[in-house]
Amino acid sequence: MKLIIQIPCYNEEATLHVALADLPKHIDGIDEIETLIINDGSSDKTVEVAKKLGVNYIVNFKRNKGLAYGFMAGIDACLHLGADIIVNTDADNQYKGEDIPKLVKPILDGIADEVIGARPIDDTEHFSKRKKMFQHLGSWVVRQASNTDIPDAPSGFRAYSREAALRLNVTNMYTYTLETIIQAGRNRIAITSVPIGTNPELRKSRLFKSMSSYMKRSAGVIIRSFMMYRPLKFFSMFAAFFFLIGVVLGVRFLVLGASGHVQSLLLAVTFLLFGAMTFIMGLQADLIAANRKLLEDIQYRVRKQDADSGKPTADLEINE
Repeated sequence: MKLIIQIPCYNEEATLHVALADLPKHIDGIDEIETLIINDGSSDKTVEVAKKLGVNYIVNFKRNKGLAYGFMAGIDACLHLGADIIVNTDADNQYKGEDIPKLVKPILDGIADEVIGARPIDDTEHFSKRKKMFQHLGSWVVRQASNTDIPDAPSGFRAYSREAALRLNVTNMYTYTLETIIQAGRNRIAITSVPIGTNPELRKSRLFKSMSSYMKRSAGVIIRSFMMYRPLKFFSMFAAFFFLIGVVLGVRFLVLGASGHVQSLLLAVTFLLFGAMTFIMGLQADLIAANRKLLEDIQYRVRKQDADSGKPTADLEINE
């Protein structure tokens, strides 16, 4: 059983040594533990530090491509390197390495294929009250969209079985955390969470410039993912809203009579037409989603065949 711990990095020379030193050297049920970093266009000495500290593999980008792209590049590299389990953690040592055995246990026990580390958000001192509130709100929205019970959706501390990693498909360029949970829930992948601890903050988050920016981007990811995986339900909600307004206006016209209330009739017809068109859009989107599911199955087979070939990816460097 081979475990590869991947760490996305962007100018992490000051903190990478702390994160690597915290990783476990042995886990019951695991035969090999290796490390891989994704160098996302760092301009400092991240790569030199990683090599000096004995990181096994490095995925190199010449320029910054973003967290979501880097995450998927790391997943693909780990699959090519024969990983049975992949753990993703942060280079700023936010997550405790001692919790990795707890994170991979549900996979080793055959209970789950994807495990999310749930942080103690309310007890995390460097989280402001506003951030705590938005973290809870965002996780609740993701739970509704994904039909899962994951309490900490934005957590980047997570483990994937090889089967779950082969089925990962991130379409947005911002973050992988929310979309992959919605995808797992809607594709019936066995997903669970385990409580974890966190370390004191070493640096400020670089994922977003402000809380409002984070909320806007996260909302966009959730809405887009919901549209992709539950399009008929998404458009039906809007169709029902338009139909309801149309019916109310129609009843108003019938009750008050035709004299002087033609505007209500025109608005009623307009909203009923909007409702019908929106529902038809939902049916079309549902057919497109069915085709997307077929394409995902084809992608899974191609990716599995490619990963099983063992051919290294173009950006992968082996630190020997």
